[in-house]
Amino acid sequence: MREPVMPRRPEGLFIGLCTLDVIQLVDHAPASNEKLTSRRQTIAAGGPAANAAVAFSHLGGAARLVTAIGSHPLGLGATADLHRLGVTVADLTPDSTEPPAVSSIMVTASTGERAVASTNATGHRVTPPDDLDALVAACDIVQFDGHHMELAVSAAHIARAVGRPTVLDAGSWKDGMENLLPSIDVTVCSADFHPPGTNTPTETLRFLHEHGVRWSAVTQGAEPIVWRGPDDGGTVDVPTVPVTDTLGAGDFLHGALTHHLALRGHLTSQHFTEALRAAAAVASRACTSFGTRAWLQGE
Repeated sequence: MREPVMPRRPEGLFIGLCTLDVIQLVDHAPASNEKLTSRRQTIAAGGPAANAAVAFSHLGGAARLVTAIGSHPLGLGATADLHRLGVTVADLTPDSTEPPAVSSIMVTASTGERAVASTNATGHRVTPPDDLDALVAACDIVQFDGHHMELAVSAAHIARAVGRPTVLDAGSWKDGMENLLPSIDVTVCSADFHPPGTNTPTETLRFLHEHGVRWSAVTQGAEPIVWRGPDDGGTVDVPTVPVTDTLGAGDFLHGALTHHLALRGHLTSQHFTEALRAAAAVASRACTSFGTRAWLQGE
């Protein structure tokens, strides 16, 4: 009897930001000069690309994160957290002794809404590594979050040249993004993403189409996702769930979407909407527990 052929794990390359997230669950956001005792706290690696890689790995993919972390003890903690969750980390600043970007986050217990303060990628300037061509060629799909833009543009150009699909998590418009978009196949934006001259989801989708992005979508929290393809468009409903914490939900949506796209091959409108629907289900599940890790264990 022939052995059953096991499906190959999709390999995803994630390029962008890694932070250390310090997350506090509070009754309300503090007023000026107010001190609060939080209900709970959790500490984990964060950042859009890092969290997306975690979701990709959780769904069964092989995830590699290319980022800047460094050798500071806080950075080593973030790296260890990612390794524990199956994410391979390629740190482009391994000798840096500076602390990594730390995101201070407060989640309001009654609503699940979060307030975030972080330096993001402003403390690190990274250049493309010598083996970037090999890293891109070895993967099935590449996702970007718009941070470390020089690295992102170089990797996107390589991906386009060797035929690897590219996905952009567009949380906000960033300097240099106009150089990245022509090499992007799929962009999913938050409602806060406003390219120059745009104010509505329809205008954003039109802008992306005019800049070479074939498939795009705008998420709107609990409201339906609005999408556009080469020939048509529409909406995808988001599951209704009891919300405990919205932190990281968009990142996990992008990681799940990238995983589903990596399994699809040729993309059609049906495939795109199915992938969006499945990714929205993952993001909604993540919203039902506090922090960015409990949902992975089904808590």
